[in-house]
Amino acid sequence: MAGVEPEEYVEEVLAVVERIPPGRAMSYGAIADYLSERSGRSSARLVGSIMAKHGGGVPWHRVVAANGRVVPGHEQEALARHVGEATPLRNGRVDLARAAWWPDET
Repeated sequence: MAGVEPEEYVEEVLAVVERIPPGRAMSYGAIADYLSERSGRSSARLVGSIMAKHGGGVPWHRVVAANGRVVPGHEQEALARHVGEATPLRNGRVDLARAAWWPDET
């Protein structure tokens, strides 16, 4: 990875996830895109792998697939957390048209 070491990239991904406000969400791809300038690559799959291995200590449920699907295998807990945060949902998925967040937002 150009720009950052793999360990640094893990920390940057987790730092972005920690900043996602309650009731909002980002897709794996959006996180990868946001970090691409510093890291030199944009890989939603890599962000997903990082979240699977290291995401337990951050609000992992706020990271969803591009279609709003929550974390496979943890759907019930993720959806309960989203309901508790009043995240816009649609058909059992996060409504990214209304819930999407970008780190530069105030």
